[in-house]
Amino acid sequence: MAKVFVANNSGVLVDNENIEGVRGIDYQLQREQFEVGALGTHERVAVYYGMNRVRARLRIASAHPKLDKLAETGSVFQIVANLKSGQVTRSVAFDECYMEKKEFAMNASGHGETIYSFSATRVREEDA
Repeated sequence: MAKVFVANNSGVLVDNENIEGVRGIDYQLQREQFEVGALGTHERVAVYYGMNRVRARLRIASAHPKLDKLAETGSVFQIVANLKSGQVTRSVAFDECYMEKKEFAMNASGHGETIYSFSATRVREEDA
């Protein structure tokens, strides 16, 4: 059965500090893949893997001073998203993160939103 995590019950920590105003988090884990072709044919005979790449974005209502400072300084940090679905929880930890980009947008009928894009050395998912 699918686990449907609910944003209202979930939370995000940056270096163990609760981040208020989180509008969303999304991430991508991509593994380098190399193909080995057979001699004398057009077919693949093996695949081997290289480095993992983790890219993520954290969307915040308006802005957050801690994340703004990390965007300025280039310091390493950790993000932990604690996702909840009823009694089921999942912890998604992003280790050794570096801020890559900060974007801000605001429209006439809403409030400001900042998107903090970052990379991580690894992502760990643990169900409780």
